[in-house]
Amino acid sequence: MPLDGGGGGAAVMFLAYAALAVAALRAVLSYKSAAHAARRLWRWADEWAQAYQYYEVPRFVAGGNDGAENPLFRKAAAYVASLPSLEDADAACVLSSASKSNDFSLQLGPGHTAHDAFLGARLAWTNGGECLVLRLRRHDRTRVLRPYLQHVESVADEMELRRRELRFYANTGAVAPRWASAPFTHPATLDTVAMDPELKTRVRSDLESFVKGRAYYHRLGRVWRRSYLLYGPPGTGKSTFAAAMARFLGYDVYDIDLSRAGTDDLRALLLDTAPRSLILVEDLDRYLRGGDGETSAARAARVLGFMDGLSSCCGEERVMVFTMSGGKEGVDPAVLRPGRLDVHIHFTMCDFDGFKALASNYLGLKDHKLYPQVEEGFHAGARLSPAELGEIMLANRGSPSRALRTVISALQHVVAPRTSSAARPPRLTSRTSGHLDESNPAAGESQSPGAGGGGGFGKDAPMREFKKLYGLIKIRSRKEGGVVPVDDTASANGRGNDASTEKDR
Repeated sequence: MPLDGGGGGAAVMFLAYAALAVAALRAVLSYKSAAHAARRLWRWADEWAQAYQYYEVPRFVAGGNDGAENPLFRKAAAYVASLPSLEDADAACVLSSASKSNDFSLQLGPGHTAHDAFLGARLAWTNGGECLVLRLRRHDRTRVLRPYLQHVESVADEMELRRRELRFYANTGAVAPRWASAPFTHPATLDTVAMDPELKTRVRSDLESFVKGRAYYHRLGRVWRRSYLLYGPPGTGKSTFAAAMARFLGYDVYDIDLSRAGTDDLRALLLDTAPRSLILVEDLDRYLRGGDGETSAARAARVLGFMDGLSSCCGEERVMVFTMSGGKEGVDPAVLRPGRLDVHIHFTMCDFDGFKALASNYLGLKDHKLYPQVEEGFHAGARLSPAELGEIMLANRGSPSRALRTVISALQHVVAPRTSSAARPPRLTSRTSGHLDESNPAAGESQSPGAGGGGGFGKDAPMREFKKLYGLIKIRSRKEGGVVPVDDTASANGRGNDASTEKDR
């Protein structure tokens, strides 16, 4: 019996030591779990030593399910769901979106807590079922509570605006214009628009500054509004860029057809637009030319009232975008001045950099063996619009090589008429007024390569120079009594150059 008792005690001790060893091993191997346990222990000790204030945010204002919903509860729930610490909470509910696939979100589980920090203070939200409980240290409540709740509301409002469905509005009806709307589903973004990267960055920065500038505009006594003029040839992406601006800002789009609304109708339409909206007016230059028995001066006066009249000041945080399919020549300077059109952006035909951006978006190409030939075509002065290039790439998206060969062929067909003007392709620069505009080519600049040729990328230019030199040498040799053989092949291929040589003779 004593032996049996001793053996049983040893077995118990062995099992105890084994359990401790396993626990120690698991603690060592699971460093994250140990660190998490240590943090919880420290948090528990800190909470026990501190004095806290608790604030309940009820779901319903009047109590019970029959009362009105508390707006702060909805905003606080959305804010808590966006906290990074929610992933570390003891329990969370996983929800999916009814409108978007593969869109999941977390919500705080009943009875569990998520932590936050604001202005150096630690706060915690607890799901109490029909209420959310905010906890913060007692000595922080005067300094932190009100600014923190304002922060929660502003973040929740911003999230709601980002998530909501954008709408596109257009004025309809000739007798009594009104807005008709549809979901705004244009997929363009500032990242996918093919334009000069530096210019795109500056426009993005300007839009961000505008969105954050409410207090600044109010301090200056100015209407919180920004206006843009997008002008350039058709097919250069002006409307697409306006759509990208709206999606970047998260604004609804109001497309106003000026020809379908009188002065009073424009005022009524403006008063019926919502804040945080982008108002789009396309083909402004065509409208200002007049028509339908109305003079251009009368239309210009109507546009001026629409741009900065008192009716345009009803509503904040608006962006107004005007497009023109031509240049600014012939447009009343009063229409173009800052305050009515703050930022001018010139959209040009595509150069080689723009082509590479489109090829990356449409074909997924970063480089290709045919790129040198494409670049040679652009350097010869040929230009295609983004719409033309996009259509070529879209039709040949299954074969990038075929798409590039088609682009090369298109450039060969346009290089002759486009380069006859001997003008250097415009460059985008900034002026001191803040406008993003086209710099005028300097007078007397040299022609682009191949400017006098017909078809091709200027490969015949060295041959033409050689033929001219050949003709001069032949003339000099004849004067000196020498004999120079005649190249019949060169004469057949360079008929125009031989004519000039005969003239020199």
